[in-house]
Amino acid sequence: MKRFQSTEAVIALVLLAVMVLIGLINPAFWGVANLFSLAKANVVIGIMALGVLLIMISGGIDVSFPAISAAALYITVRTMVALDYDGVLLPFIAASVIGVLLGAFNAFIIDRFKMIPLIVTLGTASIIRGLVLGLLGTSIVNINKMPDALIEFGKQDLTTVTAQNGATVGLTAMILVYLAIALVIHIILRHTMTGRSVYAYGGDPESARRAGVNTRRTIFFVYCTAGLLAGFAGLLHSSMIWQANPRDFMGLELDVIAAVVLGGASIFGGRGSVLGTMIGVFTLVMVKNSLILMKVDTTWQRVVVGMIIIAATAITAWRDRKKLA
Repeated sequence: MKRFQSTEAVIALVLLAVMVLIGLINPAFWGVANLFSLAKANVVIGIMALGVLLIMISGGIDVSFPAISAAALYITVRTMVALDYDGVLLPFIAASVIGVLLGAFNAFIIDRFKMIPLIVTLGTASIIRGLVLGLLGTSIVNINKMPDALIEFGKQDLTTVTAQNGATVGLTAMILVYLAIALVIHIILRHTMTGRSVYAYGGDPESARRAGVNTRRTIFFVYCTAGLLAGFAGLLHSSMIWQANPRDFMGLELDVIAAVVLGGASIFGGRGSVLGTMIGVFTLVMVKNSLILMKVDTTWQRVVVGMIIIAATAITAWRDRKKLA
């Protein structure tokens, strides 16, 4: 426990230092509108990152969750439009179920054929994207066709303020959804046998198996939960931007994985925490947001994300080697 706390403390200090530095370079960073925008940008990527965290703790990796999210949101919204259904609860349940089923498909292949998770999820991501685009088409469901209930749900705010330019900006209520999911995942990881089995399997699969851990159940748990969170996050994203695009989230896997690794999760498994991941997500979103404020080209933003991945991975590898020394 102390190890995780110290890791999170270091990450939090780095985050604070970066925030101060960015604020000095560009005072607009501390504007209420920008801070509210930062909070909103954390919601979807943060929920996805919690699923990826589970998989990385178990020693695996998943790059199919953006495709799962896009498939869940597009299938759900297109079905709602076709049936002229205007609700919230059932669509979110449907999107989550789609995510669970696709996550279970990943788990089945990985467990049954003992294949490398990266290769499996690369393949399933391509399959999912191809099937959705091939069977349902590529047309975007715009705001004029989006179900009103979803739009109303996504635009709820906890509070609103008037910015310096006179515009009204709000703090999205979806941040509460994100925090609630994070709390549930934290409780599962820290206070249940299922969570302990995830850490044990990620630390040493063979030792975990000999200790009585049901490895198949553990694999299905992490991939199904990651799929559920991806599906849920996908529809939440759609409700917040008021459209459904089957091509959404392309390339997002790098950002999410970078955030999880930056938050202290080990690429070798057995280590990671919800708080660290949330700090990592906020740090990455903040850096990208600040680059936008400074009008840095999108191409260079990808360079920065790539550098963060390499640096965070190198630190993780160094930390693990030092532990073994």
